[in-house]
Amino acid sequence: MTKLRLAIVGAGPAGIYAADILLKEQRPFDVSIDLFEHLPAPYGLVRYGVAPDHPRIKGVITALREVLDRGDIRIFGNVRYGVDITLEDLKKHYNAVIFATGAIRDADLDIPGIDAEGSYGAADFVSWFDGHPDVPRTWPLEAASVAVVGVGNVALDVSRILAKHAIDLLPTEVPGNVYEILEASPVTDVHVFGRRGPAQVKFTPLELRELGELRDVDMVVYDEDFDYDEASLAAIASNKQVKVIDRVLQEWRTRPAANGAAGPASRRLHLHFWAKPVEVTTDAAGRVASLVYERTRPDGQGGVVGTGELREVPIGQLYRAVGYFGSPLPGVPFDDRHGVIPNHEGQVLEPDSNEIVPGVYATGWIKRGPVGLIGHTKSDAMETVRHLVGDQASWWQPEDPSEEAIPALLAERGVRWTDLEGWHRLDEHEIALGAAHERARIKVVPRDEMISISRGE
Repeated sequence: MTKLRLAIVGAGPAGIYAADILLKEQRPFDVSIDLFEHLPAPYGLVRYGVAPDHPRIKGVITALREVLDRGDIRIFGNVRYGVDITLEDLKKHYNAVIFATGAIRDADLDIPGIDAEGSYGAADFVSWFDGHPDVPRTWPLEAASVAVVGVGNVALDVSRILAKHAIDLLPTEVPGNVYEILEASPVTDVHVFGRRGPAQVKFTPLELRELGELRDVDMVVYDEDFDYDEASLAAIASNKQVKVIDRVLQEWRTRPAANGAAGPASRRLHLHFWAKPVEVTTDAAGRVASLVYERTRPDGQGGVVGTGELREVPIGQLYRAVGYFGSPLPGVPFDDRHGVIPNHEGQVLEPDSNEIVPGVYATGWIKRGPVGLIGHTKSDAMETVRHLVGDQASWWQPEDPSEEAIPALLAERGVRWTDLEGWHRLDEHEIALGAAHERARIKVVPRDEMISISRGE
């Protein structure tokens, strides 16, 4: 075989990195790659999962754009795998497929009352404030006091957007409808809850420092949370990131609002450590009324145990930010417990026999779960691509591997797909919208409008 026709499902960092790595890999055959993306625009969670006030992280888009703009990868946007194109279709036209669909659902938080009205998944909120075309344009910000459960970067993104004054988001690419709702928000207090201590948090020092720089927002920490055990002290001494996090938190302990005292700001962001959520209480109308949590303490092994002491914080809304979870794909094995495609280093496995499924691969969060930063995705893709290249003997033998087959198939099915030229049109349109208001960009949110602009209709 002299040519590999490869399909990649998912045009976020995982899919684009996999394509780039394969094209640069030493191999005894040519490669032709088609990227399929269910959204009209590429870049996945970098576009729709990173807060608009994080331009440094969004700089990853520059590197991804350079890969796509080389012109050696075709992209088919607004194509839904399992609906517009199926696994059987891919087998007819390609030698193999890599699934790079990520993880966009919220992981569950199994406590009583979590499904009450006013309780939300962080992923849905992030999709809303990032202008995802498939979520409602509105969001019910109606509570003065809000809880966020989790101590990862997503929890801090959600907390920051809730606490931040909307006018301070105007220089970013925040969509107009999002700005208007945030500007009218009644939120005054955001409470962040983590079941372990300050030395065991999952967010990065950069994220934490940014919180402390919010205008007119007091950072509130509590002295009782800083009675460190030996494991925490060892973590601070041995890990540079933990040491920086501790330094930031210790500085906040010296601020006027420490321990809940009255501070100068109009809004407050409270960090509650050693706090395990146990119940969401509701009012007579079934709406979120409070969060009940149990105080925990270190168990000496790096974990925590409950103390039996229960506390209650009145709130009007709750956001669970306890991780993302993958979604099953039609015709592809799926591990319901872990939310991933079962695999060995990217080679997809049958769940019952653990036998390798020929021609089917995975990379990114759908392969390893929603852990690690964007940079980890490159090494992840390298592992998958290495197996793909070595598995030439078991690739599919397509009936029609021609380049023209896919556009013809999508046209026959009435799919209004978008291509790289279309993304350039949309990109330029959004930048022009922003320039008129001295902003970097203003996202187009409605899917139909994105498609029409991309297709020049």
